[in-house]
Amino acid sequence: MQKNSTPSLIVFIKNPIKGKVKTRIAATAGDDKALEIYKKLLDITQVTALSFSGDRLLYYDGAIQNDNFADTDFLKMSQKGKDLGQKMYNALSYALGFCQKAVLIGSDCPTITKEIIEEAFNGLDNQDVVIGPSKDGGYYLIGMKNAEWELFNNINWSTEEVLKATLNNAQKINKSVKLLTELTDIDTEKDWNDYLKKNNPK
Repeated sequence: MQKNSTPSLIVFIKNPIKGKVKTRIAATAGDDKALEIYKKLLDITQVTALSFSGDRLLYYDGAIQNDNFADTDFLKMSQKGKDLGQKMYNALSYALGFCQKAVLIGSDCPTITKEIIEEAFNGLDNQDVVIGPSKDGGYYLIGMKNAEWELFNNINWSTEEVLKATLNNAQKINKSVKLLTELTDIDTEKDWNDYLKKNNPK
């Protein structure tokens, strides 16, 4: 099948349910504040995603909700897999079944920009994989031209070893990797407060 030249941006989100999101923020600020912060992160993520002019695939961690993400702007689906690695691989594999390049982001990194996403897609012209490293040892973005299960295999997710393990996996299967600018995921109340001080969003 001829693949579409239009690239796909995949966005992973969690359903904004009190007590289910941003548990590390909730531990210090409470469930209500954690939910409020996560909803703001979703709004920021949506604005960034809408700045991308290709296909947009929105993957929920549960049932698809009737929310602020318009059906006309996003193809909505539910994440499928036993762990985060399987879920990301399945989403990328689906997108790369009909397009030549796919990039996946989450909703925890409000400093991702349109320019960073464009750099990721452009990087795939010369590299097999593009990764945006986060300061907690994971990554906020991963992109590829072919779905490679080995990149997601045997990784302890939500640990500071995720990026290192992913790069080791890429080396094992001889895949070249471009690393983007390191950014900060919002995991704690301090992360959010630091973000507000630097960006002062309205």
